[in-house]
Amino acid sequence: MSTSGGADLVIVANRLPVDRIENPDGSPGWRPSPGGLVSALEPVLRANDGIWIGWPGGADGDTAPFEAEGLDLVPISMTPQEIEEFYEGFSNATLWPLYHDVVAKPEFHREWWDSYVTINRRFAERAAEVANEAATVWVHDYQLQLVPAMLRELRPDLRIGFYLHIPFPPAELFQQLPWRRQILEGLLGADLIGFQLSGAAQNFVRLVRQRVGHKTHRDVVYLPDGRTVRAAAFPISIDSAGYEELARSEEVARRATEIRDALGNPRKIFLGVDRLDYTKGIYARLRAFAELVADGHFDVEDAVFVQVATPSREQVEQYRLLRDDIDRLVGRINGDHGQIGRPAIHYLHASYPREEMAAYFRAADIMVVTPLRDGMNLVAKEYVACRFDNEGALVLSEFAGAADELRQAWLINPYDINGMKSALLDAYRADGRELTRRMKAMRKQVMEHDVAAWADKFLTELAAVRPSHGKSVRPARRS
Repeated sequence: MSTSGGADLVIVANRLPVDRIENPDGSPGWRPSPGGLVSALEPVLRANDGIWIGWPGGADGDTAPFEAEGLDLVPISMTPQEIEEFYEGFSNATLWPLYHDVVAKPEFHREWWDSYVTINRRFAERAAEVANEAATVWVHDYQLQLVPAMLRELRPDLRIGFYLHIPFPPAELFQQLPWRRQILEGLLGADLIGFQLSGAAQNFVRLVRQRVGHKTHRDVVYLPDGRTVRAAAFPISIDSAGYEELARSEEVARRATEIRDALGNPRKIFLGVDRLDYTKGIYARLRAFAELVADGHFDVEDAVFVQVATPSREQVEQYRLLRDDIDRLVGRINGDHGQIGRPAIHYLHASYPREEMAAYFRAADIMVVTPLRDGMNLVAKEYVACRFDNEGALVLSEFAGAADELRQAWLINPYDINGMKSALLDAYRADGRELTRRMKAMRKQVMEHDVAAWADKFLTELAAVRPSHGKSVRPARRS
């Protein structure tokens, strides 16, 4: 942090980049959170002596700035009621389903909206306090879409960027939101708005023209005060080299062998890795696999399916119901098709460290990523980065953002069970030459467009939007 107590770069995200832990001596501590966003922004934050503002999880708590893992962090507190209304309510029971093609029915409650406004203002006010004169502030994701405009009102000297990590819906769906204009105007406080796909950016610009009435041209919005806002695609990625290095380690190689041995060394291992979320298409994917077994295309000695489902938002009713549905389906499939010591589906409802997931990626012959809608889906890229042997197959939903970049995957419509079955079978039967051709092309894409390149590109373009205002940030040095 600078001597003035502020920073030239401020990251604003719903969560801090660290998780609470208990040290061996019983004292509280912190460890870095898993995930691509943290690995992407940590080096650029260090290069600019930046500050990260976010919620540490849990209710209330200390709001004093602190340092952890060499990062300057500013916590935002929430009461139990605010967590229920802002986070579990408006963020995850209103916006999340609405932005994911209304896979589940969104709920619209005025008290949830009031909490959303209150928490967004709390984040904006804190950012206004810690940002140096003419600093750059980068706001992240759907929980904080009002922050850019609130922050601009408080600090017009700032350069403000916003990045949406999830899909942005078409007008026909977005218009259901009673507070649609407020969300659009909130985002227009930013100088640069980043989306995963160009179609999402176009959706946003079209809605601004139709609903707010501002003049637009291609990806630029012209505001009455003379300011311009640019909306463009910046597909996010992963720490590709880091994943490959991990996959090449002796420990991961040894663990991958152990996993295959524990599964009975079948001919092929299918793998799904997801948060337990209704947008991920887990139920349909397991049904498709079970039908292939029932149809006699292979049995449990030929192929097994390992589904890792990370616990998620278990206070939200829809997520509890989904878990019950998946539990019942797995039990029914294993009862119908499993053998003693050989279930058809190995279902793991747990979180695992990155090293363990790299071992699963190395062990798996066929990665199955079938979301009904996903902004990007980094698991698909993680699998590709770990396949330095240029082997393995990827079956990927065309409704994941990653499908735009990983065109050599077996692309499927996750609503089409028969089409999914055909793709799974094709991947299962593909020869080594075809697998290598597809994987080499996907690896080239993933290794050349990593998460550091994503962060640098966004911040470089943000610096160019308003050259007369705001300090440019230095890109992180890469070895």
